[in-house]
Amino acid sequence: MKIPLMKCAFSHEEETKRKLAEFIISAPRLSMDKQCAMFEKEFSTYQGQRDGIFFNSGGSANLAMFQALKNLGLLKNGDKIGFSALTWSTNLMPIIQLGMEPVAVDCDSHTLNVMSHNLKKRLADTKLQALFITNALGFAGDLDEIKNICHENKMLLLEDNCEALGTELKNGGKTGTFGGMASFSFFVAHHMSTVEGGMICTDNSEYAEMLRIVRANGWDRNLTPAQQEKWRARYGVGSEFEAKYTFFDLGFNLRPNEMTGFLGRSQLKYLPENVIKRQEHYLRLEKTMLSNPDLLGFTHDHIKLLSNFAFPVMCKSMELREKYVSIFEKAGVEARPMIAGNIQKQPFYKKYVSKLYELPGADAVHDCGFYCGNCPELNDEELNIIADALRKK
Repeated sequence: MKIPLMKCAFSHEEETKRKLAEFIISAPRLSMDKQCAMFEKEFSTYQGQRDGIFFNSGGSANLAMFQALKNLGLLKNGDKIGFSALTWSTNLMPIIQLGMEPVAVDCDSHTLNVMSHNLKKRLADTKLQALFITNALGFAGDLDEIKNICHENKMLLLEDNCEALGTELKNGGKTGTFGGMASFSFFVAHHMSTVEGGMICTDNSEYAEMLRIVRANGWDRNLTPAQQEKWRARYGVGSEFEAKYTFFDLGFNLRPNEMTGFLGRSQLKYLPENVIKRQEHYLRLEKTMLSNPDLLGFTHDHIKLLSNFAFPVMCKSMELREKYVSIFEKAGVEARPMIAGNIQKQPFYKKYVSKLYELPGADAVHDCGFYCGNCPELNDEELNIIADALRKK
């Protein structure tokens, strides 16, 4: 492909790889240590939140989020968890794996996201204990209103912000700050890369404490001395020797390593500039897209800064999607389905979930949508190739 979904693993790739090699040679320890802790602090500061908890992937972050809420008694087996129908597999799988019931909430095909009217419609027929919302492709729903609805209905609100890092709404600030917790991914094709890696940000200190227990096998090793003292006193752990192999609650080994922490710190400094480039690219290509009567535009007037993850294309029919995917591929532009489409149609979902919902918005995206890459490294020639593919043929 002339224009793949991503061009580089890192911003300033050659320099980053060289510095990473130097770090590996000189670092006294490569398992989770000071670089990871510093990255957690720097990233949570970027988000404007109290705590960041670094994981080995965004999928692991999602799993830890639900396990932490179960450990705290805030969710339990059988609880109904609403989720965005246009999402990724590892947003939904922890709900099933941890014994809860997933309930699909439709998206609006004009925004690619769950909007407050979609949530109200689902709540009219189903009571939910939580909503795990996906901020898809850098876009977002009216999260300020969704947050109010969740509060009124005593529902937990969680965000997957893996595809919208850097997006800001006109009402409420950055995506990933509306829910009690939000997950992020630093997989190699995302807004910033640690090759593999993920984060949860939260302003809730109880959540942060339990997430650190969940991340490390149920140990207290990554807690503060005061937190360790509290847990050890609660369970009568009388010495540091005993505490080394004491497991306080259910957990996994989801820890990152110092290489990913180092990469996170090195890449975070490029993020603000890259977000601006992603928005510039999107708005430039959008002008061409809106001039084509075969294609539909997207609503984003509630978004102040659009950190577009990938450039989405919605065709007016399935036949037109087939036509434009072929045009993109012949032009050397990699095209992919719109995330997982209506995830109820995925094989694993049909195997484990019996109740299906009508999702006309997600169906439209599933049948008529696709996307191509929008990375900061795209040059004028490449943007022109994509624009030409968007023109009516």
